[in-house]
Amino acid sequence: MSQELISELGESGTLRAGINMSNPLLVTGSTEAGEPDGVAPDMARAVAEQLGIAIRRVPFASPGEVADAVSANAWDIAFIGAEPSRAKTIAFSPAYVEIEATYLVPAGSTVASVAEVDRPGVRIAVSERSAYDLYLARTIKHAELCRAKGLAGAFDLFVGEKMDALAGLRPALNANADDLPGARVLDGAYTTVQQAIGTKPENIATAEFLRLFVSEGKESGLVARLIARHGVEGKLQVAG
Repeated sequence: MSQELISELGESGTLRAGINMSNPLLVTGSTEAGEPDGVAPDMARAVAEQLGIAIRRVPFASPGEVADAVSANAWDIAFIGAEPSRAKTIAFSPAYVEIEATYLVPAGSTVASVAEVDRPGVRIAVSERSAYDLYLARTIKHAELCRAKGLAGAFDLFVGEKMDALAGLRPALNANADDLPGARVLDGAYTTVQQAIGTKPENIATAEFLRLFVSEGKESGLVARLIARHGVEGKLQVAG
Protein backbone atom coordinates (compact mmCIF):
# COMPACT_ATOMS: atom_id res chain seq x y z
CA MET A 1 0.00 0.00 0.00
CA SER A 2 1.03 3.60 -0.52
CA GLN A 3 1.76 5.69 2.54
CA GLU A 4 -1.35 7.75 1.72
CA LEU A 5 -3.57 4.66 1.83
CA ILE A 6 -2.01 3.48 5.08
CA SER A 7 -2.62 6.89 6.62
CA GLU A 8 -6.24 7.05 5.42
CA LEU A 9 -7.04 3.57 6.71
CA GLY A 10 -5.76 4.45 10.17
CA GLU A 11 -2.72 2.17 10.04
CA SER A 12 -4.80 -0.44 11.88
CA GLY A 13 -3.95 -3.26 9.51
CA THR A 14 -7.64 -4.11 9.17
CA LEU A 15 -10.07 -2.84 6.56
CA ARG A 16 -13.51 -2.09 8.03
CA ALA A 17 -16.15 -2.67 5.36
CA GLY A 18 -19.69 -1.42 5.97
CA ILE A 19 -22.24 -3.88 4.57
CA ASN A 20 -25.93 -3.14 3.99
CA MET A 21 -27.61 -6.33 5.20
CA SER A 22 -31.06 -5.44 3.85
CA ASN A 23 -30.32 -6.08 0.16
CA PRO A 24 -30.92 -9.82 -0.42
CA LEU A 25 -29.29 -9.68 -3.85
CA LEU A 26 -25.97 -8.47 -2.46
CA VAL A 27 -26.02 -10.32 0.88
CA THR A 28 -27.44 -13.76 0.21
CA GLY A 29 -26.63 -15.52 3.46
CA SER A 30 -23.89 -16.04 6.02
CA THR A 31 -20.74 -18.13 6.24
CA GLU A 32 -20.15 -20.95 8.71
CA ALA A 33 -18.36 -18.38 10.85
CA GLY A 34 -21.46 -16.19 10.87
CA GLU A 35 -20.02 -13.55 8.54
CA PRO A 36 -22.18 -11.93 5.84
CA ASP A 37 -21.94 -13.79 2.54
CA GLY A 38 -22.75 -12.62 -0.96
CA VAL A 39 -21.52 -10.41 -3.76
CA ALA A 40 -20.91 -7.33 -1.58
CA PRO A 41 -19.07 -9.17 1.24
CA ASP A 42 -16.95 -10.97 -1.36
CA MET A 43 -16.15 -7.67 -3.06
CA ALA A 44 -15.02 -6.38 0.34
CA ARG A 45 -12.78 -9.41 0.78
CA ALA A 46 -11.28 -8.87 -2.68
CA VAL A 47 -10.50 -5.24 -1.84
CA ALA A 48 -8.73 -6.30 1.35
CA GLU A 49 -6.80 -9.04 -0.46
CA GLN A 50 -5.55 -6.57 -3.06
CA LEU A 51 -4.48 -4.20 -0.30
CA GLY A 52 -2.84 -7.07 1.58
CA ILE A 53 -4.65 -6.40 4.85
CA ALA A 54 -7.23 -8.15 7.02
CA ILE A 55 -10.96 -7.55 6.55
CA ARG A 56 -13.67 -6.88 9.13
CA ARG A 57 -17.18 -6.65 7.75
CA VAL A 58 -19.35 -4.22 9.70
CA PRO A 59 -23.06 -5.08 9.23
CA PHE A 60 -25.82 -2.47 9.15
CA ALA A 61 -29.57 -3.10 9.05
CA SER A 62 -30.29 -0.59 6.29
CA PRO A 63 -28.52 1.55 3.69
CA GLY A 64 -29.51 4.68 5.59
CA GLU A 65 -27.65 3.42 8.65
CA VAL A 66 -24.58 2.70 6.52
CA ALA A 67 -24.67 6.24 5.15
CA ASP A 68 -25.14 7.79 8.59
CA ALA A 69 -22.21 5.85 10.03
CA VAL A 70 -19.68 7.74 7.91
CA SER A 71 -19.87 10.62 10.39
CA ALA A 72 -19.07 8.25 13.26
CA ASN A 73 -16.01 6.83 11.47
CA ALA A 74 -17.58 3.36 11.73
CA TRP A 75 -16.16 2.06 8.43
CA ASP A 76 -13.32 2.64 5.98
CA ILE A 77 -15.25 1.56 2.89
CA ALA A 78 -18.96 0.88 2.45
CA PHE A 79 -21.16 -1.00 -0.01
CA ILE A 80 -24.40 0.88 -0.80
CA GLY A 81 -26.20 2.48 -3.70
CA ALA A 82 -24.54 5.61 -5.07
CA GLU A 83 -27.03 8.47 -4.78
CA PRO A 84 -26.54 12.25 -5.16
CA SER A 85 -27.76 12.98 -1.63
CA ARG A 86 -25.32 10.43 -0.19
CA ALA A 87 -22.50 11.76 -2.37
CA LYS A 88 -22.53 14.91 -0.23
CA THR A 89 -20.79 12.95 2.53
CA ILE A 90 -19.46 9.83 0.75
CA ALA A 91 -17.05 9.54 -2.19
CA PHE A 92 -18.28 6.74 -4.46
CA SER A 93 -16.45 4.49 -6.88
CA PRO A 94 -18.01 3.72 -10.24
CA ALA A 95 -20.89 1.25 -9.88
CA TYR A 96 -19.96 -2.44 -9.91
CA VAL A 97 -23.52 -3.75 -10.32
CA GLU A 98 -26.85 -2.19 -11.16
CA ILE A 99 -30.44 -3.18 -10.42
CA GLU A 100 -33.64 -1.96 -12.07
CA ALA A 101 -36.17 -0.27 -9.79
CA THR A 102 -39.84 -0.33 -10.74
CA TYR A 103 -43.31 -0.78 -9.19
CA LEU A 104 -45.61 -3.59 -8.16
CA VAL A 105 -49.33 -2.83 -8.54
CA PRO A 106 -52.17 -4.82 -6.99
CA ALA A 107 -54.71 -7.02 -8.71
CA GLY A 108 -57.28 -4.94 -10.56
CA SER A 109 -55.02 -1.92 -10.97
CA THR A 110 -55.48 -0.02 -14.23
CA VAL A 111 -51.93 1.37 -14.10
CA ALA A 112 -50.14 0.14 -17.21
CA SER A 113 -46.78 1.92 -17.10
CA VAL A 114 -44.22 3.40 -14.73
CA ALA A 115 -45.09 6.92 -15.88
CA GLU A 116 -48.74 6.46 -14.89
CA VAL A 117 -47.87 5.94 -11.22
CA ASP A 118 -47.01 9.59 -10.58
CA ARG A 119 -50.57 10.93 -10.41
CA PRO A 120 -52.55 12.80 -7.75
CA GLY A 121 -54.15 10.47 -5.22
CA VAL A 122 -51.73 7.58 -5.85
CA ARG A 123 -50.01 6.23 -2.74
CA ILE A 124 -46.64 4.50 -3.13
CA ALA A 125 -45.20 2.28 -0.41
CA VAL A 126 -41.40 2.44 -0.25
CA SER A 127 -38.55 1.31 1.99
CA GLU A 128 -37.37 4.47 3.73
CA ARG A 129 -33.95 5.87 2.78
CA SER A 130 -33.30 3.20 0.19
CA ALA A 131 -31.52 4.47 -2.93
CA TYR A 132 -34.77 4.33 -4.89
CA ASP A 133 -36.63 6.19 -2.12
CA LEU A 134 -34.06 8.97 -2.36
CA TYR A 135 -34.49 9.02 -6.13
CA LEU A 136 -38.29 9.10 -5.92
CA ALA A 137 -38.18 11.87 -3.31
CA ARG A 138 -36.45 14.04 -5.91
CA THR A 139 -38.56 13.09 -8.90
CA ILE A 140 -42.14 12.28 -7.84
CA LYS A 141 -44.34 15.31 -8.46
CA HIS A 142 -47.92 14.22 -7.75
CA ALA A 143 -48.12 10.83 -6.01
CA GLU A 144 -47.58 10.39 -2.25
CA LEU A 145 -44.60 8.42 -0.95
CA CYS A 146 -45.48 6.37 2.15
CA ARG A 147 -42.38 5.09 3.91
CA ALA A 148 -41.82 2.01 6.05
CA LYS A 149 -38.72 0.46 7.55
CA GLY A 150 -37.11 -2.09 5.25
CA LEU A 151 -38.38 -4.16 2.36
CA ALA A 152 -40.70 -6.25 4.52
CA GLY A 153 -42.14 -3.15 6.15
CA ALA A 154 -42.88 -1.54 2.78
CA PHE A 155 -44.55 -4.73 1.54
CA ASP A 156 -46.70 -4.95 4.68
CA LEU A 157 -47.67 -1.29 4.29
CA PHE A 158 -48.58 -1.83 0.63
CA VAL A 159 -50.80 -4.82 1.47
CA GLY A 160 -52.21 -3.64 4.80
CA GLU A 161 -53.13 -0.14 3.66
CA LYS A 162 -54.22 -1.25 0.17
CA MET A 163 -51.82 1.15 -1.51
CA ASP A 164 -51.66 1.78 -5.23
CA ALA A 165 -48.04 0.79 -5.84
CA LEU A 166 -45.02 -0.70 -4.12
CA ALA A 167 -41.66 0.75 -5.15
CA GLY A 168 -38.68 -1.55 -5.13
CA LEU A 169 -36.00 -3.46 -6.97
CA ARG A 170 -37.38 -5.64 -9.76
CA PRO A 171 -36.11 -9.02 -8.43
CA ALA A 172 -37.64 -8.41 -5.00
CA LEU A 173 -40.91 -7.23 -6.52
CA ASN A 174 -41.07 -10.34 -8.68
CA ALA A 175 -40.90 -12.41 -5.50
CA ASN A 176 -43.57 -10.23 -3.86
CA ALA A 177 -45.85 -10.72 -6.87
CA ASP A 178 -45.73 -14.49 -6.34
CA ASP A 179 -47.40 -13.96 -2.96
CA LEU A 180 -50.17 -11.70 -4.30
CA PRO A 181 -52.47 -13.29 -6.88
CA GLY A 182 -53.15 -10.86 -9.70
CA ALA A 183 -50.42 -8.39 -8.73
CA ARG A 184 -48.18 -7.18 -11.56
CA VAL A 185 -44.65 -5.87 -11.79
CA LEU A 186 -44.63 -3.03 -14.29
CA ASP A 187 -42.39 -3.15 -17.34
CA GLY A 188 -39.69 -0.52 -17.53
CA ALA A 189 -37.92 1.23 -14.68
CA TYR A 190 -38.01 4.64 -13.03
CA THR A 191 -34.29 4.33 -12.22
CA THR A 192 -31.44 1.86 -12.14
CA VAL A 193 -29.82 1.66 -8.73
CA GLN A 194 -26.03 1.84 -9.02
CA GLN A 195 -24.33 -0.20 -6.31
CA ALA A 196 -20.87 1.16 -5.57
CA ILE A 197 -18.12 1.30 -2.95
CA GLY A 198 -17.87 4.44 -0.86
CA THR A 199 -15.25 5.99 1.36
CA LYS A 200 -14.88 9.26 3.22
CA PRO A 201 -14.44 12.24 0.83
CA GLU A 202 -11.13 13.20 2.41
CA ASN A 203 -9.71 9.75 1.58
CA ILE A 204 -8.32 10.79 -1.81
CA ALA A 205 -5.94 7.85 -2.21
CA THR A 206 -8.57 5.31 -1.13
CA ALA A 207 -11.12 6.77 -3.53
CA GLU A 208 -8.66 6.48 -6.43
CA PHE A 209 -7.79 2.90 -5.42
CA LEU A 210 -11.49 1.99 -5.35
CA ARG A 211 -12.07 3.58 -8.74
CA LEU A 212 -9.35 1.45 -10.29
CA PHE A 213 -10.39 -1.66 -8.35
CA VAL A 214 -13.99 -1.51 -9.58
CA SER A 215 -13.02 -0.75 -13.16
CA GLU A 216 -10.57 -3.65 -13.22
CA GLY A 217 -13.05 -5.93 -11.42
CA LYS A 218 -15.61 -5.41 -14.16
CA GLU A 219 -13.11 -5.82 -16.98
CA SER A 220 -11.47 -8.94 -15.51
CA GLY A 221 -14.78 -10.72 -14.93
CA LEU A 222 -14.47 -10.67 -11.13
CA VAL A 223 -17.89 -9.07 -10.65
CA ALA A 224 -19.54 -11.45 -13.12
CA ARG A 225 -17.97 -14.44 -11.36
CA LEU A 226 -19.26 -13.29 -7.98
CA ILE A 227 -22.76 -12.84 -9.41
CA ALA A 228 -22.63 -16.41 -10.73
CA ARG A 229 -21.10 -17.80 -7.51
CA HIS A 230 -23.98 -16.47 -5.43
CA GLY A 231 -26.75 -17.46 -7.85
CA VAL A 232 -28.05 -14.00 -8.64
CA GLU A 233 -27.61 -14.07 -12.42
CA GLY A 234 -30.47 -12.25 -14.14
CA LYS A 235 -31.11 -10.25 -10.97
CA LEU A 236 -27.87 -8.33 -10.72
CA GLN A 237 -26.20 -6.89 -13.79
CA VAL A 238 -22.57 -5.90 -14.10
CA ALA A 239 -22.71 -2.12 -14.30
CA GLY A 240 -21.86 -0.53 -17.63
